[in-house]
Amino acid sequence: MADPKGFIKYARKEGGYRPVTERTDDYGEVEQTLNVADRTLQASRCMDCGIPFCHWACPVGSKIPEWQDAVYKGEWKLASEILHSTNSFPEFTGRICPNPCEKSCVLAIHDEAVTIRENECSIVERAFTEGFIEPRIPAQRTGKKVAVVGSGPAGLSVADLLNQAGHTVTVFEKDDAVGGLLRYGIPDFKLNKKVIDRRVAIFEKEGILFKTNAAIGENVKGEELYKEYDAVVLTIGAMKPRDLPIEGNDLEGVHFAMDFLKQQNKVNRGEEFTNGERILAADKNVLVIGGGDTGSDCVGTSNRQKAKSVTQIEILPKPPEKRGPGNPWPYWPTTLKSSTSHAEGCERKWSLNTKRFIGEGGKLKQVELVEVEWNKDDKGQWQMSEKSETAYTMDVDLVMLSMGFVSPVHEGLVKEFGLELDARGNIKVDEAYQTSKVNVFAAGDAATGASLVVTAIAKGREAAKSVHAYLMDK
Repeated sequence: MADPKGFIKYARKEGGYRPVTERTDDYGEVEQTLNVADRTLQASRCMDCGIPFCHWACPVGSKIPEWQDAVYKGEWKLASEILHSTNSFPEFTGRICPNPCEKSCVLAIHDEAVTIRENECSIVERAFTEGFIEPRIPAQRTGKKVAVVGSGPAGLSVADLLNQAGHTVTVFEKDDAVGGLLRYGIPDFKLNKKVIDRRVAIFEKEGILFKTNAAIGENVKGEELYKEYDAVVLTIGAMKPRDLPIEGNDLEGVHFAMDFLKQQNKVNRGEEFTNGERILAADKNVLVIGGGDTGSDCVGTSNRQKAKSVTQIEILPKPPEKRGPGNPWPYWPTTLKSSTSHAEGCERKWSLNTKRFIGEGGKLKQVELVEVEWNKDDKGQWQMSEKSETAYTMDVDLVMLSMGFVSPVHEGLVKEFGLELDARGNIKVDEAYQTSKVNVFAAGDAATGASLVVTAIAKGREAAKSVHAYLMDK
């Protein structure tokens, strides 16, 4: 235990964020960092609980009390080694994870959780600065070849572990750069893409092969991979967005959130869009439909594009500020969540259903909304009913559909392989992550449905161990 009285002597202290007036003029990361002295004191607040609920809540099973102790003692290299023992990419989760570990920290009972996520990010950044993170070249190769389709967090974690096991791994990515959702689904102001490039450069030195602009099932046939490789692992994500099939959804100005976010990230990389392809919020009234993280990212991006106004609506009721009686610690709190993007300027509304989009000359002009209420039926199931007398219209020039994702895209590789799907349309796998096709595995959102980046990393690592065992048995 770092300091038996650390949690008593020192209050929680966060790194904070760059000023709103500064950060909305660029796409640089908004989060700031503490100095080493303050970071050490924050690590000392960890109580090394007899039952580490933080460890229990973390999808990758991070050994949090152990590396907090190492930070307090100034043993940064040891802290990095402990951190990497369960997580291939703490530099990603240290920036964008919603930290279920902190929600389950014992000190969270009094809203004073240890700054686990920030400490994690500090460790890995210190490790890179000090040169602790170096390429680990496998001593020998097994002769087995593995194709990983998709280079998001699940795919990269699969590739990492299988490469370290000695297999020859090739990662195929349909876009022009590696990273999947990390690259094009998360704004630069939350995750600088140089952070991805830095890790990929290490992977390349370790022997992992990357092939971009390779849409397997489209410009590259899946059967070609199937014949060439000993195993194929599908980590294609759950990228089919939930649509809103109402009147006017084909009007100019109605877009899926991911198209908006992906395009801006591409622009940040230097790509240009012409012939009216550019989706711009500048001087427009923007409506974001959906109250999750992706919707929040649309808010932040719209603010940076200098929108006239930004409104975010959610069909569900406004969550409570504090945990309710049926939502006790240490479980995930279903409470109101506000992001740095909301602080930059956004009107938020709840319990609203979108009835129709209204246009003029093919262009979006208004949206009709109506208030709803939620009540339980005789079976205890929540049912929504509209309050017709509350219907109204609002002027809007740009709409982002950000209502989540329903499943992986079936067109292409999934259909080519004829893979069995579960009831939700995800790729069906067994306990060893094997699909209905021999030698083909699936992991991450493609198999579980849309979830957290840290969960995708965890599932990727689990799948890699199963693939390794399978190859060794062969």
